[in-house]
Amino acid sequence: MVHNINYTMPAVEDGSKVWELINNTKGLDLNSAYSYLILCKYFSNTCVIAKVAEKIVGFVSAFHLPDNEEVLFIWQVAVATDYRRHNIGLNMLKYLIARPSCAKIRFLEITVNPSNKAAYSLYVKLADQLLTSYEESICFPARLFPEAQHEDEIMLRIGPLK
Repeated sequence: MVHNINYTMPAVEDGSKVWELINNTKGLDLNSAYSYLILCKYFSNTCVIAKVAEKIVGFVSAFHLPDNEEVLFIWQVAVATDYRRHNIGLNMLKYLIARPSCAKIRFLEITVNPSNKAAYSLYVKLADQLLTSYEESICFPARLFPEAQHEDEIMLRIGPLK
């Protein structure tokens, strides 16, 4: 059992450590270090880090849709390999939507690869715990990606949130 996990907003100084976490997390697309600095500086109200002592063991990046503040798009959820199976991803998401900056959120939108069973299970579990439902649709068909082997990105829309 993992104890003493601190969930908080990231600071710009966390950006490089977040990049390292994502780099070491299988199944997630690694963005530039610059993008994680931007997320930690300008989108900290909709991002979460999980720390054990001073080590970052989890990260959620998200943002409000520009044309609809009732929708929060969850971009990435990462948990360090040694800290998986302790509900850190779920707890980060619940911590995020409980923040005052997310008070107007009615729906979460998340894209997931069909083969990423762990992520899919996380979001279904979140919907269950929030006592709401979810809908699936194809958000980005595989043909839109430059890589020949990329899967469809499935959109999960969770809500309405209470």
